[in-house]
Amino acid sequence: MIKKYIYIAIAGSLVLSASSCKKSLDQPILGNYEASTYFSSVANANSALTAAYVPLNYSDAFSNETWVLGDVSSDDAVKGGLAGDQADIDRINNFDILPTNSAVEGVWSRYYDGISKANFVIGGLTDANKAVADASKATLVGQAKFLRAFYYFTLTNSYGAIPLRLQVATADNLQAPAVAQNLVYAQIEKDCTEAAAALPNTWTGADLGRATKGAALSLLAKTYLFEQKWALAASTAQQVEALGIYSLTNKFTDNFSSATKNNTEAIFSILHTANLTPKQGNGLNQAFAPRGALNGYGFFNPTQSLVDNFEKSPSGVVDPRLDYTVARAGHTYFDVAYDPTWSNTGYMSKKQIQPLSEVPTSTRGDGNLNVEAIRFADVLLIEAEALNESGNSAGALVPLNKIRKRARESYLYDTTLGSATVPAGLLPDITTTSQTSLRDAIRQERRSELALEFGRFYDIIRYGSTYATAALKDSPNFNYTTNKFFPIPQSERQTNRLLGL
Repeated sequence: MIKKYIYIAIAGSLVLSASSCKKSLDQPILGNYEASTYFSSVANANSALTAAYVPLNYSDAFSNETWVLGDVSSDDAVKGGLAGDQADIDRINNFDILPTNSAVEGVWSRYYDGISKANFVIGGLTDANKAVADASKATLVGQAKFLRAFYYFTLTNSYGAIPLRLQVATADNLQAPAVAQNLVYAQIEKDCTEAAAALPNTWTGADLGRATKGAALSLLAKTYLFEQKWALAASTAQQVEALGIYSLTNKFTDNFSSATKNNTEAIFSILHTANLTPKQGNGLNQAFAPRGALNGYGFFNPTQSLVDNFEKSPSGVVDPRLDYTVARAGHTYFDVAYDPTWSNTGYMSKKQIQPLSEVPTSTRGDGNLNVEAIRFADVLLIEAEALNESGNSAGALVPLNKIRKRARESYLYDTTLGSATVPAGLLPDITTTSQTSLRDAIRQERRSELALEFGRFYDIIRYGSTYATAALKDSPNFNYTTNKFFPIPQSERQTNRLLGL
């Protein structure tokens, strides 16, 4: 019998942050392993699992362009940077998108690589494997199933009907037809449910950053939301809340500061650590920073439309989340004065940036700021939307107003705002129980709260053709039917004959 071998690259962990495990995991190993014998120890299994986390990282902003598919395609951001630089990103922005587009190709290949590595773990830790204790197998496989679900969630919302690969990739099974999105969602539901049953509520020490029960339930709730399974989305979001381990931070900015990362709001974080070899720092810090003296590339510029989405009080005081999220004229850019000529729109993103006092220009692309893939605020907004859509508008007000309360009470906790009291009329509680009015309020709140976190385009599309067409009115090439999904990449079309494309 011909033995089937799996080629895997076990790279340095971007997930396990403690120094005790870095020495053993930071060295890259490229090997040729027989699938049936590789999982002979917990150490080997952990190395394979670590490799499955790696495609999540943003050590190179242009190798993981989920920010392009999720936000540059939306009404929240434009490419920025120099004219002509990274032209394929402009083509995403303008909906002039070919299957050869580098961002379309890149996200597809990177996330299917993550799926392949997750499948390797799942396939190697079956009941037949007696070398690894059952308790260890359960948590290892649970993490791999969560990762597979996470990758598939992004892929199906980006590309629609896609191949569903649940086994280790070999020469015999690379050909696979695209399956309908509802079948991909069904697999995500299954993986999240099984992961939630197997994973602990929390990890500590060297295991900090691994997927948890809360992460699996949160992704499951979000999947139900995208499927418009409103009752299940609401109840699953409430299960996350009932765990009793997550809460909104007092300061919104604690979710975007290296000093306060891994906080009570962080449900699933993509961890980054600076000054390691191979590099494990956050490259978005340089990609999104201003050009010139600040040694950035100037990409990912927020739009006027996004700025206008943030509410103001009757006296004109703006939602404090605006200046936590967007750099603009008349306000500081962390530890320097902001110059609106740095940006094509006059604005720059602040959420993925660290000040020069933390990351100097000489190491600008090696930040240690996490990317919050799932945070508790998102779960509360999922609950609010699902309750409203299922007919419980009064119930939806509770989680929605928790988000607004935290935002306006920034004044109680952030001395830089210049006042220890909340300005009159700023972000008052929503009281309407009209489903239509509340739907609009929740959508506006979701946009302000989660702005520039790489998910706006997917929300625009799931809200439907009328909303999407209005939101993207400044993109004349946008057509809802044609552009609700990105094209399956040319590389897949050429190698996978069963696609029929």
